[in-house]
Order: sequence, then structure tokens, then C-alpha cells
Amino acid sequence: MSDASRAVATAGQESFGRIVAALIRVTGDWTLAEDCAQDALALAVERWPRDGVPANPGGWLMTVARNRAVDVLRRADVERRKLRELALLADQETAPPGTGEEDVVDDRLRLIFTCCHPALALEARVALTLRTVCGVPTADIARAFLVTDSTMTRRLTRAKTKITQAGIPYRVPAGRALVERLPGVLAVLYLLFTRGYHADGEPAFADEAIRLARMVERLLPGQPEVSGLLALLLFQHSRRAARRDADGNLLTLDRQDRSRWDHAAVAEGLDVLSRAGQDGPYAVQAQIAACHATALSSAETDWTAIAGWYDRLAERQSTPVVRLNRAVAHGYAYGPAAGLALLSEARAGGALDGYPPALAVEAELTARRGDRARAADLFRAAAAMSDGPTERRALTNRADELTVGLP
Repeated sequence: MSDASRAVATAGQESFGRIVAALIRVTGDWTLAEDCAQDALALAVERWPRDGVPANPGGWLMTVARNRAVDVLRRADVERRKLRELALLADQETAPPGTGEEDVVDDRLRLIFTCCHPALALEARVALTLRTVCGVPTADIARAFLVTDSTMTRRLTRAKTKITQAGIPYRVPAGRALVERLPGVLAVLYLLFTRGYHADGEPAFADEAIRLARMVERLLPGQPEVSGLLALLLFQHSRRAARRDADGNLLTLDRQDRSRWDHAAVAEGLDVLSRAGQDGPYAVQAQIAACHATALSSAETDWTAIAGWYDRLAERQSTPVVRLNRAVAHGYAYGPAAGLALLSEARAGGALDGYPPALAVEAELTARRGDRARAADLFRAAAAMSDGPTERRALTNRADELTVGLP
């Protein structure tokens, strides 16, 4: 990429959501806001290589998008009040640093809380956040959700229409309402991260989730669970470069080269974790991730501490997946028999039926008890149930390892 192209990409990532949020606040028109922001980026791609990168790339994009919105509204003969408010955006871009910052902060938070409103389906919230807040192209979102571009376009349109027709307010809730709504926002960011961190996921989505979590923590200081989520994402993401071998195969924690971990991200995670407390579900998960991130080797992992944290997490959030992970932790801390007993409890009522990781956990605990043949069969069964090719290959490889030397 040329310097100008890199500048456009950077400015787009940093400014797209801010521009869209500001235009939505003034015009109330989601489609117009996105179209004008996209037009500004297209014009930057055309002009910056020829004219040079402006001193204030974000301000340049905001001005072009605002002018485009003014043109559209004028042609539509929209009330003058909206045009006057759009003109104020130009003043904000040329004002001294700090001036109008509250509006920018409010715009970004308004947009995030609106996209993550509980009246929308969870997947619609994730897709709308990616498109509107992060500026991710619809085609990329469609590929991540395994649907066609046209299908994703319709989903996004329906979500925006619902926001308008249901009168979903474009604002940040306050007081008790903020406390009630914040977990929904964090759930969207966590799901966005997992879609990027998954073996066959879109890595850029994980980066976007961390960027948004940093933003929310900065704009809503004093919210421990926001810090807990950010710390958790940083610890998880720190292992990204070491998760695969030279052939692209997944490596479990005990086989990763820890010198390839992002230790700057670990250090940042520990700093953020100090602001998170120890009570919320994300903060507890971050404590667990910190135990892994700070262990100098797999053998030095404090599994007893991890098992204790999972006990605490299960008291607050007793989901089947949490109970499954608790079984793993106890299996390493107190032996495979203890882990298998907790796994049996987690499976009660068929809660984990058809879930490949549950079979993989049983397989690993069974292997540690010495029954390699049965463990290999369980790994192959888990591979057959898995959707992702990378995960399926990892499970099959593990089964093959266990059968080496067996009759």
C-alpha cells in the first residue's frame, strides 16, 4: 500500500464510527450517515494520493461527509434546523483541542448503545456494530456470518428500520438504566471478539472488539466489568501469534512457544485488571486468563488457583460452558477423575449434547487416565461434529497421536 492508502485506511478505522455517530445525531438518518461517511472515504482514496494527506485526516473526512449530507438534505428540502446543526460539525473540527469533545464522546457511546439495544436480536446487534461503529464492509460481515451479501444487507436494513419504527432512543442510558444495559453491550463486544478469535474466524473482528472495549472503558470510567472484559480480551489475544504451528495447525496452551506471546498485551491486561475488581463474571474470567498469561511454562500453571476462580465463576454464572471449563480446571488441579465427575454433572439434562468441546474435554481427561484408545475415539467423534476445518483437523491430529503404538 502507498502512504496515502495507508493513511486512508487508518483514518477510516479511527473516524468512520465517529462521523456516522455525529451525522446520525443530527439527521436521524442511519443510511444517510453511513453513505456520506463512505463517500468521504471514497473521495479520500481518489484525492489523497494526488493532493497529499491532509494535516487533519479525520477532520477532512468529517467535513466532506458533512458537506455531502448538506447537499442531500438540501435536495430533499429538509428543514433548515438540521442544516444549521450540520454546520456546527464544521466548527467542532476546526476548534481548539478539547472543544466539543463531550459531543464526540456522547456520539460514540450513543451509537454503541443504540446498536446494542436489547430489542434487537443478538446477531443483529453484532452485525450492526461491525457495520456502523467499526465501518466493516457488509461483504466481510456476511462472510463471517456465512450468509450472502444480499441477506446481510437485508438484516442490517431490518435492524435499522426497527430502531426507527420502535422509537429506540439514540442516547446513553443513565443511572440504573446504564447498569442494566451495560452487560448487553459487553456481551456484544465479547461475541464480536470470539468471532475473530475462533480458529476459523475473522481476526480483524477481534482487533475491533479490543478497540471498542478500550473506547468504552475510556468513555465510561469506573465501570469494573468494562475493565474486566478488556483485560480478558487482551490476555486471550496475547497468544494469537503462537496459536498455530508452521503448517497452520492449532496448538493447545501446553504446546505453544510462550516467547511468541505478546507480552506488552499481557502487561496492559494486568494493568487493566487492577481496575476491574474480583466480583463480575468478566473480571473473574480475566483472573483465570491472567493465571495462564503469567505462567512461565505450562508446568508452572497454577491450576489450583484456576479451579478456585472457576468455582467462584460458577456461583455467579452457572452456564453449561462455565461448568465444562470448571471440569477441565479441576481435572488438571485434582486429577482426571475429579474432572470427569464434574463433566458428568455439567452434562446433566443433555445441556452439552452435540457440543464438540464437551467430547474433546472428555477425550483429554480419558487420555490422562490412561485409556488412549477410547480417548482417540472420542476425539474423532468430536472432530466429526465440528463445523470448522481447522478445529476438525486439530481434533483428528490429537486422535492420531494417541493411537501411535496401540495394537
